[in-house]
Amino acid sequence: MRMYAWRRTDESTGHAVARVSAIDGGRRYQGTEVLATPDAVSCSFTVDVTPESRPLRAIVRAFSATGSRVVELATDGWRWTVDGRHRPELDGVTDLDVAASPLTNAIPIRRLGHLAVGEEAVMDVAWIDVPSLAVHRVQQVYARLEAVEGLDAWRYADDEHGAFALTVDDDGVVVDYEGFAERLSPTPRRHDA
Repeated sequence: MRMYAWRRTDESTGHAVARVSAIDGGRRYQGTEVLATPDAVSCSFTVDVTPESRPLRAIVRAFSATGSRVVELATDGWRWTVDGRHRPELDGVTDLDVAASPLTNAIPIRRLGHLAVGEEAVMDVAWIDVPSLAVHRVQQVYARLEAVEGLDAWRYADDEHGAFALTVDDDGVVVDYEGFAERLSPTPRRHDA
């Protein structure tokens, strides 16, 4: 098990704490985000993935001035359910992303680690908005970049939010997410650039 912490660098004042642990050959990603401004919001989640870094199930909780919410997602690798009901518009998505967290970027990055610098992957994702917990199908692009200061680097992009540079550690966990978050601990080991 490894623990991580980030601070937000966007318009929100907030922090995140997360842990990654091994389960049944796969991994469990758990995190909590607390945002103080512009609105107070809290989000916690658990995402279980296969040994190949493919999502299996997730439970996300959020509370804000508009109330408390919980959403549960599950997939058999093709068919997706949300709160136990089949959502055909999500069928075939390969990843899921909790909007409030830099941690869930590690899931596709671990799977895409074989990409060479300059290569990219386009994927359909079950994107979970926070704090509404509405689940939407979105397309995301991850492109491998040249290493930055001894850290692997990626460009993440989607049509709604734009493109952002990420640096990640050897486990694919975000160290710096341009305009969003920077990791406070643990300090990543850097490899030769």
